[in-house]
Amino acid sequence: MTPETGGFLLALLQIIWINILLSGDNAVVIALACRGLPPEMRKWGVIFGAGVAVAMRIGFTIVVATLMGLPYLKIIGGLLLFWIAIQLLHDNDDEADIAATHSIWSAVRTIAIADLVMSLDNVVAIAAAAKGSWTLIIIGLAMSVPLIVFGATLIITILERYPVLVWAGAALLGWVAGNLIAEDPLVHSAKLGLPDEVFSSGAGLLGAAIVVLAGWLLRRRKKEEEEDPASSG
Repeated sequence: MTPETGGFLLALLQIIWINILLSGDNAVVIALACRGLPPEMRKWGVIFGAGVAVAMRIGFTIVVATLMGLPYLKIIGGLLLFWIAIQLLHDNDDEADIAATHSIWSAVRTIAIADLVMSLDNVVAIAAAAKGSWTLIIIGLAMSVPLIVFGATLIITILERYPVLVWAGAALLGWVAGNLIAEDPLVHSAKLGLPDEVFSSGAGLLGAAIVVLAGWLLRRRKKEEEEDPASSG
């Protein structure tokens, strides 16, 4: 196996795992929006909703991937990825606000609006992990379709049963964020003579550590507030 092939496969594995982690919320939104449809229409609501969501995501990814090529924006993208990764470790119930509808087109509209708001994490993470490879970007987006349409229940069940996988995935996003920031010209110029591989790996490890530590501190704080509500006042 050549180094180029190995790098491609490693990036593909990263995108697969990112997709698994970040497509679950979108799939849940589709399920919630379509739950009020008659059974015979529900399947089409899911299919049309996922189709619209993916089409919007493709356009969104093209824009983000193009912007990633501009100087200094990789720092912004990396910081955004840090926030996404830490939020992944912080429980939220935003999907509960998605209302069920009784019209297939109302359901599709609801799904499209929610996915537009929620897809930034998927798009930025895939674009960052792909490192400018349109082949990887296309594969990542194509994989998101079956994950969104069919994978919600399975994804949620697995992650609830093995929560350590969520931490591993968040650490992976931190690694990608660290690498992305390290590739920015402003940061790369300050690598102090270190080889590119060492500098990139160090930035990735630091990014993963920051995400895990921040996630642990947030969960600890939330647990303390739940145990002693008076302390949060």
